Amino acid sequence: MRFVIVGYGRVGSRTARILSEEGHHVVLVDNDLERIERAEADGFETVQGDGADEAVLVDAGIETADAIGAFTPDLNANFAACMVGTHHGCRTVLRIDEDYREDIYEKYAENVDEIIYPERLGAAGAKTAMLGGDFNVVADLATNLQLTVLEIKDGSPAVGKRMSELDLPEGARIYAHGRERESLTIPLPGTELAVGDEVAVITETDRADDVRKTLMPASA
Repeated sequence: MRFVIVGYGRVGSRTARILSEEGHHVVLVDNDLERIERAEADGFETVQGDGADEAVLVDAGIETADAIGAFTPDLNANFAACMVGTHHGCRTVLRIDEDYREDIYEKYAENVDEIIYPERLGAAGAKTAMLGGDFNVVADLATNLQLTVLEIKDGSPAVGKRMSELDLPEGARIYAHGRERESLTIPLPGTELAVGDEVAVITETDRADDVRKTLMPASA
């Protein structure tokens, strides 16, 4: 698959590396010469320029790309890049920072395919979104971290509890939640878990068993 990534910062660089390691073609766009040089040194094809500029994105191959990931810290620039992607018929993934209000999130969510929060999902979540998944995968984020998707089964101690009430191990967080047969989305603190729900949890690898004990029935 072919991807255009706007922004070679922390999220963009890691997402690009993961996609490239899986055999996909990635083109990096950034207006910062130092980041462009770093991306080239890392072996990526690059285009220097404003990722919100359609002409720049055309140079990066947006017309034949399967998806664009706009991962700069500038929400307006990210949104503009995604709108160019929509115009050219590719999947759009927008970075938004966690401190934006819910109404801001809803405003932008209506116009893009996926929104990712770097603080919540990290590069692996961005990769999954670009590939069109609903987080129904198990992914290694780093040597000591993993993303695990678990189904809440009958008898789980988590049934009936709100997200804010879960006693997860230190360092573990639920980053996505979905009702039975629904796509996963960002959960709210007051979301109550029910049998059949799925949750995506990021945890340190050596605490994964403790997470399962918190969310799974004792017999599981």
